[in-house]
Amino acid sequence: MLPSLFRSGSRRAPFTALLAVLLAVVLSACSAVAAGLNSYQSADGRYAFLYPTGWTRVQVSEGPQVVFHDLINADETLSLVVSDVNSTNSLENLGSAVAVGEKLRRVVIAPEGSGREAELVEASEREDGGRTFYDLEYTVHLNDRDRHELATVVVDRGRLYTFAASTNEVRWPKVQSLFHQVISSFTLRI
Repeated sequence: MLPSLFRSGSRRAPFTALLAVLLAVVLSACSAVAAGLNSYQSADGRYAFLYPTGWTRVQVSEGPQVVFHDLINADETLSLVVSDVNSTNSLENLGSAVAVGEKLRRVVIAPEGSGREAELVEASEREDGGRTFYDLEYTVHLNDRDRHELATVVVDRGRLYTFAASTNEVRWPKVQSLFHQVISSFTLRI
């Protein structure tokens, strides 16, 4: 027999149901924190993303608009580059996920003469908030080490947003899942 607290005829049943709903809401709201992630939103409210707990924002004078890095593993970075594109362009007009991924590889990640070699490992497309995002994964070979990078790109209102997370290849197996969460959390809010 069920205790009176859980019987449907009990006066406590609505209270118990409300308590269960509140608990579910609280637990789901804490999921990002429990996963070791903090939220960041631009001052103008245009974009937002999650970044790992223990990382700090670094001010840079030129280059990425936002940069975070791990305090313990300083070569683990997260960056957002915002570039102007033709206002009539959409991400699809720039090419498929593979075509855009290859162009980023050739022009940004490992341009000719940089001494870097990069390989596009995976390119996929996803929809979020009515916008198309391309999620890209690279391995990058430098003279002294190998790195792994995830990125997502989206075009909106004449701007190309490139959000990337990078680490050394040795740490990649440990942070792979976390980096995927971070990259897929990037969203345009306005």
